[in-house]
Amino acid sequence: MAPAARHQKSRARAIYVLNGPNLNLLGSREPEVYGRTTLAEIGKSVAKRAKSLGFSTVFRQTNSEAELIQWLQEAGQNAAGVILNAAGLSHTSVSLLDAARALRRPLMEVHLSNPYAREKYRHHSFVSEAATGVICGLGADGYLYAIDHLAHLLKGQTA
Repeated sequence: MAPAARHQKSRARAIYVLNGPNLNLLGSREPEVYGRTTLAEIGKSVAKRAKSLGFSTVFRQTNSEAELIQWLQEAGQNAAGVILNAAGLSHTSVSLLDAARALRRPLMEVHLSNPYAREKYRHHSFVSEAATGVICGLGADGYLYAIDHLAHLLKGQTA
């Protein structure tokens, strides 16, 4: 296999794990709601699980809606699937919904807390309208379940 083709195939087996605003504060921000696990710890456990299933990860966090949208567009070109925790943008961003709809890749939406047990404005997620599946209220383990499900969906697919 030519080096360029090998590189393209490895990119296609990547799962993008994209995180939105304030998730950089995990472990210290409202631990009674979001838990004490840091985003770096989640990233390590997700990478380990993905590797065991034959995938790599691209794990990112931003406080910028525009950057999150750019990453979704990039994932549409390079990823096998996407896990998205858009945080508060889930409930407010039609632009993020549009980017998710254009993805043409399996998209798992993850929320650490259960938005339905929280304030009413959190009960609607624009991202859910484009998601293959939604995992909420399971804390950091939700990311691992999302990796498992994406691997199941992608099993047998080639680049």
